[in-house]
Amino acid sequence: MVLESLANSLRNTLKKIANATHVDKTLIKEVIREIQRALLQADVNVKMVINLTNAVETRALTEKPAPGTSSREHVIRIIYDELVKVLGHSKEISLKKHIIMMIGLYGNGKTTTSGKLAKFFQKRGLKPGLIAGDTHRPAAYDQLLQLAKKVNVPFYGEPKAKNAVKVVRTGLKELKNSDIIIIDTSGRHALEDDLIREVEAISRISKADEKFLVIDATVGQQAGPQAKAFHKAVGITGVILTKLDGSAKGGGALSAVSETKAPIVYVGTGEHLEDIERFDPPRFISRLLGMGDLQTLLEKVQDVTDQEIAEDTAKKMLSGKFTLYDMYEQMKMLSDMGPLQKIMNLLPFNMPGVNKMEKGTLEDTQDKLKKFRIIMDSMTKAEMNNPQVVKTSRVQRIARGAGCDVKDVKALLKYYNMSRKAIKGFSSNRKIRKKLMQQLKFSDGMM
Repeated sequence: MVLESLANSLRNTLKKIANATHVDKTLIKEVIREIQRALLQADVNVKMVINLTNAVETRALTEKPAPGTSSREHVIRIIYDELVKVLGHSKEISLKKHIIMMIGLYGNGKTTTSGKLAKFFQKRGLKPGLIAGDTHRPAAYDQLLQLAKKVNVPFYGEPKAKNAVKVVRTGLKELKNSDIIIIDTSGRHALEDDLIREVEAISRISKADEKFLVIDATVGQQAGPQAKAFHKAVGITGVILTKLDGSAKGGGALSAVSETKAPIVYVGTGEHLEDIERFDPPRFISRLLGMGDLQTLLEKVQDVTDQEIAEDTAKKMLSGKFTLYDMYEQMKMLSDMGPLQKIMNLLPFNMPGVNKMEKGTLEDTQDKLKKFRIIMDSMTKAEMNNPQVVKTSRVQRIARGAGCDVKDVKALLKYYNMSRKAIKGFSSNRKIRKKLMQQLKFSDGMM
């Protein structure tokens, strides 16, 4: 998880508040000390930590809770509000035709992030294209070409070219039919004059709508000076923080960049092409504090779901029908959304069962679901539609075909029967069924 250590510390602090019999000055002082310790360990600037905790303390001791809100809920809300303020505002990125320049020093992840952005926009129905404008790093051309092939988007580059401006000019003509053109530019080990002149020239000829500065979150508070220097030189329109998932200094990078007033637009949350998210301070802090991020979860579901299949499955479930085909589609959707650990992090930690799911348990569950899908791939159409026909001889055949033990096939059938019974009981509750049909815009006649 992003900033896992900080998240755990802050969540434990919130639990202390939630479990307190009453909120008084002593509890507030104790909570303030724990928040300070957690933020400092995450490399957040000392001055910023003091300002934030002073604001929390003052508000917690002087403001009265809103009607219908307990003093515990009131203090938790104040902590949330002040943390959101630290991260500044979010920036909406147009999903219309435009040109993006990727800027930054060597080793910060510009090229990889260019591929991630292409995938991000592609999943939202746009046609991205990639231009290899980095003519200094020998491997940059090949790396971006491979990423373009993985994402299956148009690519332009000249492997032996030295003039980046010329490459970009030609690339813009070649990719003119793309909705989003992403230009990967050269980096340096420092903010050198020739780098600035090059990105200025590319900015002029491309008329880039967005100039994104890519910064490695592991640099911590040094992200701030980098952002300031590049912004002064070329007028960056947004910052993308990479490697935020594994950085102990991520809190420092987040807060330092926000202090420059340069909006953080995306964050890298892993090594895969899908591991990039639009940065939204309220959502980010909500997830960090364990309050969940159901909006992002919904977006992930929409990204991996075929609408017609989803509606058909929902209708079957509401009518009490549920086959192995339906269960297979559910497992596929869950797998396409990414690791279960990341999905669980989008749920409030106080939801029943969520806080009890350890990392090892989640990994075991993910492996089990993968094995179940392999077993179902070895079943016939008749068996998938009517699992009741799967008796001893069929179980043995399916196990051989899937390369697993007989007990694994039996475990799948047991899991299916439990799910089917739960869905049957759920669909027989007329009140809940009617409410869900209205939300899904189904009518009784469609069932």
